[in-house]
Amino acid sequence: MREALISPPFLARRAFLLLGGGAILQGCGFSPMYATASDSGTNPEMADLAAITVGAIPDRSGQELREALQERFQLGGVGIARRYDLDVIYAFSEQGIGIQPDTSVTYQRVIGIANWTLRSQDPHHTTLTTGKARAIDGFNFIDEQFFDSTLEDEKVHARIAIQIADQITLQLASYFKRHPAKPDGVS
Repeated sequence: MREALISPPFLARRAFLLLGGGAILQGCGFSPMYATASDSGTNPEMADLAAITVGAIPDRSGQELREALQERFQLGGVGIARRYDLDVIYAFSEQGIGIQPDTSVTYQRVIGIANWTLRSQDPHHTTLTTGKARAIDGFNFIDEQFFDSTLEDEKVHARIAIQIADQITLQLASYFKRHPAKPDGVS
């Protein structure tokens, strides 16, 4: 069986599919999000992301999400004029999953949901797009002290913030890819 996986016909077929798949992706307009454009040195979607001001998000978890979003948006460059406002409503729900006969919980599922709205910084604050991001994580309570479970809960909230920031960034980059910003002075 192993010899069949490394036989020359199999390797040739795999190489053909790999090269053909890359050509197909390039032909349909696929490009890596963090790639730079050859003429300007920066990706236009990343420059648009850098033009977003992230509004305040309440609570410690909201601060972590805001910081994660700002980190991702700053990859497009520093010193870019702000043209957009991003408002995020961020909430959690927690569910005890592993319930023992004595009603103690041994596993806690944490679900983070963020509803976001991108607005233009024009006088009417025009809504450009909206979206939703969702992430699920959890942790075990088995033989843990209260302090340990509190720390683990904080780690879970931080991981969820990173996952949601990644989702929002990809959704916004996709929006900017479909709706390129107009140059200044063009209406």
